[in-house]
Amino acid sequence: MQLAIVIGSVWSTRKEERLIGQKLMIVKPVNLLNETSTLPCIAIDTVGAGIGEKVIIAGGNAARIAANNTQLPVDLAIVGIVDDEEVDKRYL
Repeated sequence: MQLAIVIGSVWSTRKEERLIGQKLMIVKPVNLLNETSTLPCIAIDTVGAGIGEKVIIAGGNAARIAANNTQLPVDLAIVGIVDDEEVDKRYL
């Protein structure tokens, strides 16, 4: 799992049939200092996240399990919305 910021939404009128009805969001992974660490990605939203929220993302099979469908063609899912966090920066 990893932290990310939701930076946008994706709409698609034509897509793989199993993705119909699924909400797709653009997320930008961040490190513990809130610095972006990679390019933005598209994730299926399983928790109702909104743009600007910090979220927890999971990849691979964990993403399909979070969506309650191991046959979904996804490799990244939003699995939590971060309310708050505390990091002891001495260990970074």
